[in-house]
Amino acid sequence: MASRQPQFNSHNLIDTTPMPDGIPKVQEIGATSAPLMSASFFIGDRCRAYNDDYMKCKSEANGRGEIDCLKEGRKVTRCAASVIKDINTHCLKQFNAHWECLENNNHHMFECRKPEMELNNCVFEKLGLKKEIPGTPSNVTPVHLRPKQLYAQWPGNQY
Repeated sequence: MASRQPQFNSHNLIDTTPMPDGIPKVQEIGATSAPLMSASFFIGDRCRAYNDDYMKCKSEANGRGEIDCLKEGRKVTRCAASVIKDINTHCLKQFNAHWECLENNNHHMFECRKPEMELNNCVFEKLGLKKEIPGTPSNVTPVHLRPKQLYAQWPGNQY
């Protein structure tokens, strides 16, 4: 009896149904998880108002948020794309170093604090955006500013 090798579907499925005319057109970001994770706090900083509007719309839509809140969602996507574009324009070297570190370290932020600090400094200096972790008490040093990371492979100072 010959064994069968598993076969995977390699066809891309694309929904060709056009969006309704009332929904603004937007180019998708087209980034993978590591660059999005690297830029996520800066996206949150610049796009907070759009994110809040979208989440409010979804909570008030009684389960129809995916359809009823497309306009708000498109604003979030446009804003996020502007952040990625600005970071690529002004801090490309630091951005690439940080997201590549995340990619190579299973997306563990604690393994990538040195390139993260360099990216944070560049983005703050050039774009005025800063990384803030929501809910961090004011009397506690945020985890990304601690020089020694608890679970990092290297036990010493990370930057």
